[in-house]
Amino acid sequence: MSQVYAFIEAEKTTHHVALLCRLLKVARSSFYAWLAGEKTRRAKQAADDVLAHEITVLHLASRGAYGVPRIHAGLRRLGHRVNRKRIERVMRERGISGVTRRRRKGLTRPAKRAVPAPDLIARDFTAPAPGVKLVGDITYIPTDEGWLYLATWLDLATREIVGYSMADHHRASLVVDALGMAAGRGRLQPGCIVHSDRGSEYTSDELRCEIRQLGLRQSMGRTGSCFDNAAAESFFALLKAELGTRRWPDRASARADIFAFVETFYNRQRLRRHPLWGYLTPLETRQRLEQQHALVA
Repeated sequence: MSQVYAFIEAEKTTHHVALLCRLLKVARSSFYAWLAGEKTRRAKQAADDVLAHEITVLHLASRGAYGVPRIHAGLRRLGHRVNRKRIERVMRERGISGVTRRRRKGLTRPAKRAVPAPDLIARDFTAPAPGVKLVGDITYIPTDEGWLYLATWLDLATREIVGYSMADHHRASLVVDALGMAAGRGRLQPGCIVHSDRGSEYTSDELRCEIRQLGLRQSMGRTGSCFDNAAAESFFALLKAELGTRRWPDRASARADIFAFVETFYNRQRLRRHPLWGYLTPLETRQRLEQQHALVA
C-alpha cells in the first residue's frame, strides 16, 4: 500500500488527489495519514543510516568478528544509548553479521609411558587474580610453506594471552618458549597452575623441568576429553574464526597476522563479557583486578 500512496504523492501535481484515490480505490483520509507520517519515517530512516555507519565502523574494526552483543557493548562504550533489538534489526537489514566458530581437529598426541600430572583445574575455568591459573594448547596454521604451529598460555582470570610461541614444529620447546614468555612478563604468581592436555609436548621432561625451575604447578586433563581444556581450545576456535580460516602464502605472513591479532586486537581491543563489570578487554580486566588487589593490600 505504501507504493500506492507514494505514487499518489508523486502524481498529485498533475492530477487531483481525489481523482487518484478514486481510481486506485484508496481512501483520501488514509493517504493523508500516510503523508503526515512520511516525515517521521524519513527521520527514522536517516537515524538508521547513521547508526548503520557506526555499526559498520565497529564491525570493520573487529575484523568482521562482532555480532549484535559486542556491537551493542561497543556503542555503549562510545556513549551511544541504543536499544539492542534496534541494532539487531539494522544489522539484519544490511546483512552485517559476526563470525561463527567452527570445530577444529585436535593436535593432541598422548605420549606413551608418560606419567601425567594431576588435574588441578577440574573444569573450573575461573581464577581470583591474574597469574594464578594458566591453560595452554597448540594449534596449526596452514601456509604454502607448510604448517605453522602456535602454542599459547591463557590467563583464566583475564582471558589474556600472556605467552605464545610460533615455529615450524610442535616439539616440547614450542610450549617451553611460550611459558618462558609468560614468566618473562612478570605476571605469574608463585605456585601458579599451568594446565594442558596430555600431549607429548606437555608430558616432556623439558617442560616439567621448566615448570619446576619457575616454581609453578603442572596440571593435566584426561586423555581424549576436550572439555578438560575447553578454555584453551575455545581461544583457538575464536582466533581461526576471527582471523578467517585460510591459507597463508608463507609462515612469515601468518606470524605477522597472528602477532597483530593477539597483541593489537585480542588482548587490547576485543570486548568480552565479564560477569561483574560488563564488556571489557582482557587488558582492562587485568587492570581492574590489579587495582582491586592493590586496594585490598
